[in-house]
Amino acid sequence: QVQLVQSGGGSVQAGGSLTLSCVGSGITFSTNCMAWFRQVLGEEREAILLMGQYGGIVYADSVKDRFIIDRDNAKNTLSLQMNNLKSEDTAIYYCAVVKIPQCGLDARADYDVNYWGQGTQVTISS
Repeated sequence: QVQLVQSGGGSVQAGGSLTLSCVGSGITFSTNCMAWFRQVLGEEREAILLMGQYGGIVYADSVKDRFIIDRDNAKNTLSLQMNNLKSEDTAIYYCAVVKIPQCGLDARADYDVNYWGQGTQVTISS
């Protein structure tokens, strides 16, 4: 049984930093396309960063130069370091295993994702 368990998140003022973690069981992150999605209230869930099985990384323009995705193969953990946070980053964040052929920013939450973490609320106050 595959499980993705997220931790971290919370509330911080604009300009601050937060780190999210996602620990997997029943699946090997290094042989999959791993991703972070986020969902703003009232909007669709969207991919913001993806790391392919060979380590290639894709960033959405909205988070480029501020967010860092990393994978610890030994611990089977995916992390998201978020810096210089803005109010528009307020959302629920999800780690995900994306189908390898759809490993890109246009991966759709409704049918390109095999597994989801439980989601973590991130709130940025201005």
